[in-house]
Amino acid sequence: MASIRDIKNHKESIQNTQQITKAMELVATVKLQRARNRAEQSKPYSEYMYKAVATMIAMSGDIIHHYLTAIESRKKAVIMITANRGLAGGYNMHLTKKIINSHLAKEDVYLYAVGRKGKEYMERRGYEIKGDYSEVINEPMYKDAAEISRAVLEAFVDGEVGEIYLAYTSFQNTVSHEPILRRILPVIVETDVDYSDRRFRMNYEPKQAEALHMIVPQYITSLIYDALVESVASENAARMQAMDSATNNAEEMIENLSLKYNRARQGSITQELTEIIAGANAIS
Repeated sequence: MASIRDIKNHKESIQNTQQITKAMELVATVKLQRARNRAEQSKPYSEYMYKAVATMIAMSGDIIHHYLTAIESRKKAVIMITANRGLAGGYNMHLTKKIINSHLAKEDVYLYAVGRKGKEYMERRGYEIKGDYSEVINEPMYKDAAEISRAVLEAFVDGEVGEIYLAYTSFQNTVSHEPILRRILPVIVETDVDYSDRRFRMNYEPKQAEALHMIVPQYITSLIYDALVESVASENAARMQAMDSATNNAEEMIENLSLKYNRARQGSITQELTEIIAGANAIS
């Protein structure tokens, strides 16, 4: 049975840990407020951009352009967005499992990693890291998304990869975040409208090739930027929840240890009184 001193030391250790988890929860809460605002402002734009580009391509008939033509390459570029830090529950693990359990074979994937946790985890499992942009997740900017966009588009145009995917955690609300794996190039056209009718055909000004050369990079960049800011919001929400659970668990452990400490102390006092009484009876 643990001694009174051991129980006391264990209790103090948990109390110190609880103070840390409380502080981390507060920090995550403050960061979440700012990140959530950015995510809520960015998400509608990126969603409309995705739908607009898909509709535009559907209305254009057969387009021949190096950004839109599927390339005969087994390799797939996956932009994977995780965190640089842990202590966020299953945030990082859920996204990496989403990729591992997908239809994408490990040997066919080039990872463009944003976040050290996901990068290190996937690297240990044999995935090839084509690009490391881990520092971007600390304070994502639009120019960072543009840099990643240029890298993957160059690989696509050069024939290194045949498809581009985006893997990130979509921020729904404070308690709900969903890991997503979305193909962003070639664009998946999902529509019920019959655009074969010439009334729906898209006209381009300037020429089709020039317009797509400007539109597609902006489309890819906007989706990456939205994924970055949503991932930051999801990470801080997950960390806030994890630290709140840790704080509550610590409180339960402290209550149990307090009960054990009081019982042990009462037992010690009882033992001392018994010894005193026994000694007094022996003298008399």
